[in-house]
Amino acid sequence: MPRRAKRYVVCATYATNAALALVLAGALTGCTGSSGSDGDDDGKPGGSSASPTAAEPGKYRTLPKPCDVAPVSTLRQMLPGAAAAEKDGSASPDTDRGPFEGEPSATYDTDRRVGCRWKDATTLSTRHLNVDFERVVSYDPAVSDDEQAEQLFAKKARKAGIPLSPDDADKESDDATEPPEANTEDGKTHEKGEKGDGGEEGDGATKGAKGDKEGKSGGVTPEGKSTPTDEADESATPQKSGDPSSPAQNEDLAPRALEDIGDSAYIDDELHTADSGLHRDITLVFRTANVIATVEYDQWVTDKNRIPGSEDLQERARELAVQLAEQFED
Repeated sequence: MPRRAKRYVVCATYATNAALALVLAGALTGCTGSSGSDGDDDGKPGGSSASPTAAEPGKYRTLPKPCDVAPVSTLRQMLPGAAAAEKDGSASPDTDRGPFEGEPSATYDTDRRVGCRWKDATTLSTRHLNVDFERVVSYDPAVSDDEQAEQLFAKKARKAGIPLSPDDADKESDDATEPPEANTEDGKTHEKGEKGDGGEEGDGATKGAKGDKEGKSGGVTPEGKSTPTDEADESATPQKSGDPSSPAQNEDLAPRALEDIGDSAYIDDELHTADSGLHRDITLVFRTANVIATVEYDQWVTDKNRIPGSEDLQERARELAVQLAEQFED
């Protein structure tokens, strides 16, 4: 082959190899760039996206001892039978507790919920007092404990049919035309004459202990001893259906929101007329920061001509609730 032809073949071969090398280099560069781009979009945390800021924890990290929160002076007014027993020394000898020492309620987590209950029996009526504290914790990083407690409190008020704002009142008026539904929250219905057993969920955490209300007329202890008289129990007096102390006759006593206890509060009043006995139940719920407190106070009678009055029971429950709220503020 002539020398010129050989030189042409060699040059062509070099050119082909050089071009191939450039193509390969470009391909490798493209693959590397593509791999880096895919890595930025793999959905893993980090990179340029900032993590959300967690909401502040609640104001309260602990709960008070529930059986120590009620002043004895207040208990004397709310439990007239115990006050009479203290005065004449007729307290039942079958217990180591004094007449004003409550019984702690059983709860699953005392860091989150605690309660205490008292029972008071006289010849004319029986009273029960329950105090319950729930520390609300939010598991949503975008919602603080206080905000979660506020939402839970509003839900309780709505289910009790108590408006907390004018908007709630308007909605309540609109819903009044719909057929009522039995409210079975917290183990009880709001249909008169019935009361549930309660449970750990909702307000019923301390109501499970109310099973001893059957035969609630008082009068005689299991040992056969007479219970204290009802001389000091001013609310256990004969009343007529049109009595002004009834919420139906006095708007000031109707279930309503309260403005002077904690951050927000409401009071509910129900009269039940079951065959086992007539009773009036007062439920006062208030919220302070991330704690929701509930005061349940009721009076049972067997004589249906002696209807428990709302005014006295509500006033006693409010006095105790104000004292409890002040302890959180200290």
